Amino acid sequence: MIGKLLLVFVIVLGPLVCLGQGPSTKLLHRAEKNLTRTIVHDIFSPPVASRIYLYANAAAYETIILQDKQYQSLHGQIAGFPDIGGIARAEKVNYPLASVYAFFKTGSKLVFSEHLLKDSIEVILGGFKETDPEVYSNSLKLGEAVSDSIMKWSSSDNYLLTRKKRRYNYSKQKGKWTPTPPGYIDAVEPYWSQIRPVALDSAGQFKPVPPPAYSTDSTSLFMKEVLEVYRRTQKLTQEEILIASFWDCNPFFLNTQGHLNFATKKLSPGGHWISIAGQATESAGKSWKETSAAYLLTSVALFDGFISCWDEKYRSQLIRPETVINAYINEKWRPLLQTPPFPEYTSGHSVISTAAAVVLTSILGENFAFNDHTETEYGLPVRHFDSFLKASNEAGISRLYGGIHYRSAIMEGQKQGENIGLQVLRKIQLRRVN
Repeated sequence: MIGKLLLVFVIVLGPLVCLGQGPSTKLLHRAEKNLTRTIVHDIFSPPVASRIYLYANAAAYETIILQDKQYQSLHGQIAGFPDIGGIARAEKVNYPLASVYAFFKTGSKLVFSEHLLKDSIEVILGGFKETDPEVYSNSLKLGEAVSDSIMKWSSSDNYLLTRKKRRYNYSKQKGKWTPTPPGYIDAVEPYWSQIRPVALDSAGQFKPVPPPAYSTDSTSLFMKEVLEVYRRTQKLTQEEILIASFWDCNPFFLNTQGHLNFATKKLSPGGHWISIAGQATESAGKSWKETSAAYLLTSVALFDGFISCWDEKYRSQLIRPETVINAYINEKWRPLLQTPPFPEYTSGHSVISTAAAVVLTSILGENFAFNDHTETEYGLPVRHFDSFLKASNEAGISRLYGGIHYRSAIMEGQKQGENIGLQVLRKIQLRRVN
């Protein structure tokens, strides 16, 4: 089913052909990596990280396509999106330079450690050192103007309103989520469903079926899934342990040594897929516009994926395997991975990985093989995948190996993610159809 639908969207989007020679896309990829490093440094939650990627990549894309009529803006496709084409600009502009500057200006307004981006932007802008001074100045002014417009749009997405919400009240009903060891961290982003989506009509557009009803009866579907987690994690192979670790992507990982607690800064799951988008487009030799378009569509899929997933998480508020297993099976059992601080159903990795994979498949093809180097910075080896969907499937099952999700959360999360990815492709068309 996915294959047939994706073929339709590949035809609609058209082949992304390189239009002339320009500066190396390595500068754009470096900009993405530096934004990711700053997000990791600032320990943003996965949903908030997806918001940063969205607006930064929207700014970059909207700038680079200003001089190319074969690409079209989100204006007119997404309700309320600003008319970037109406921004006044000088005749002489280096659009890749303006694009990367718009990316940095936007990202710097959304992170805490702005100085980290300032350091990197000076190095990357040095890649345009041969640019005529007048053109250089015009380009920065345009990039800043686009960034200002995107930031104005971002200000109406309800993010600031969710910062003012009251502290989350946990349900006392049996089977509902409560904080887990070792940090017993409070609920993360319980009001994220109130954030304005991009391609989705609403947070609940692709509401999944409810999770299995909570029950401690060993014959119930719920307890069978609990027991599957418990038994499966007792006999993991080295490959399965590696898979769980490779896709861990937990920004909340907490080290505990006696009375001392300290965090290990890790990549968010969205950051992992942004990395995959970059590696794949670079290996395929895509142009600056093609690459920027891929980053944008991936960002939209991640952003809407977290909104949809978090909507369900705090609707069903399902208890995590660790809590149930400790209470009814083995109080000393611990999952391979640390349980993240939010409800179980559906699996966020399954939702956003599938959504991103659907989008990337529409751009680069169903059988696009790639090597994923994302986790080498964290001491893990390169993994090879024959397709984006196979990578997303591995990301999903990794949560069962890690002991932090039931099978239904993974399976239903993948369905949810597929729907979101296809909705992004239905709603957003970046190449004009002649």
